[in-house]
Amino acid sequence: MAFDSLSEKLQNVFKSLRGKGRLTEADVKAALKEVKMALLEADVNFKVVRNFVKSVEERAIGQDVMSSLTPGQMVIKIVNEELVSLMGSEVTELTLLPPNEITVIMMCGLQGAGKTTMVAKLAGRLKTKGRKPLLAACDIYRPAAIEQLQINGGKIGVPVFAMGTKHKPVNIAKAALEHAQKNGNNVLILDTAGRLHIDEDMMNELIEIKENLTVNHTVLVVDAMTGQDAVNVAEHFNHKIGISGVILTKLDGDTRGGAALSIRAVTGRPILFSGTGEKLTDIEPFYPDRMASRILGMGDILTLIDKAQAEIDENKAKELEKKFKKAEFDFNDYLEQMHQIKKMGGIQDILGMMPGVNMNQLKDVELDDSIFAGAEAIIYSMTREERANPALLNPSRKRRIAKGAGVDISEVNKLVKQFEQGRKMMKQLSGAMSGKNKRRGFKLPFGL
Repeated sequence: MAFDSLSEKLQNVFKSLRGKGRLTEADVKAALKEVKMALLEADVNFKVVRNFVKSVEERAIGQDVMSSLTPGQMVIKIVNEELVSLMGSEVTELTLLPPNEITVIMMCGLQGAGKTTMVAKLAGRLKTKGRKPLLAACDIYRPAAIEQLQINGGKIGVPVFAMGTKHKPVNIAKAALEHAQKNGNNVLILDTAGRLHIDEDMMNELIEIKENLTVNHTVLVVDAMTGQDAVNVAEHFNHKIGISGVILTKLDGDTRGGAALSIRAVTGRPILFSGTGEKLTDIEPFYPDRMASRILGMGDILTLIDKAQAEIDENKAKELEKKFKKAEFDFNDYLEQMHQIKKMGGIQDILGMMPGVNMNQLKDVELDDSIFAGAEAIIYSMTREERANPALLNPSRKRRIAKGAGVDISEVNKLVKQFEQGRKMMKQLSGAMSGKNKRRGFKLPFGL
């Protein structure tokens, strides 16, 4: 999970600060020395670390903090604010032209960063916003990239313009723009070629495209797991061709987070989106404040709400709420909730957004969504009547279900017990949760 290693180190530093009734200047400097080491180990740019620690120190060694009744909390608040500032303070959206005009977005990056997949992810996101995107296959060096773009375009229902590998990228881009004009597409996304390393030929191709087309946004895709190398790539691309912003891929696999914390400060360009998984829907706007909260172990409830709103059907949620209140929900509902958790990114993603949950402390706990597989097999081995009426589950039925699911009867008993406990708990909490959720406008999945 993103930032887990850095988050654990910072939380350990702040735990010692919270335990002190009063802070001295020496306490603050000792803590910030640990913060500095944690950031450097997270592969954050050393100049960024130096300036960050200096800014925090100047604010933390002030009268307001030293005389505060909760100085440890005040220091954490300052670190949080400085982290947000470091990453850009506010979410930055791609500004699109009016729908009757064509916004041209040129995607670039090194080979292996996940650029072609991200092109499709971005197109899918823009399509959900009511836009009509067209993808243009401008990578003439990798026939597989063209095929990959066409396959992904088909999956999200977005057309792909391709001319094979015999034409110059600039000519493909110009032809794609004409095609977009004739076919009513109002966003053109150019998938340009990547290289194993930065070279002049690649840069010249990109410059040539920008000289012949009005490119509204040049977006760089970088692999978050390459840490400081990703920052160096961003700096070089920005210097050579000028970029509008950056998309970080594989952020879900980077436990350090150095790239996310450095790019804005080094390049002056914002992180626009992050890739958080392999599915073509796994793209999220980059929220600096939410990232800072996750780094400091405060969770990311707002993103969890966004995921819930996107994946949970409102009508189904209302029906389920009624069942919760009357304790009438059954194994069909239980199964539906498991599926919704998967849609929201799975147990690890959800727990990672909950305040106070330290994922490193749970690293030996089986949190993979495969833990659902046994429960699903048991429920699918029930008859329709048994799923709808759990009271029917007597010992003989449980033995038959266990045999059908290929598990021991103890596993069936365990699931039934968890289900009954959950039903009692949800009946007790449904009133309180209903009031809160109405105010927030979402429903949490069963079991959360």
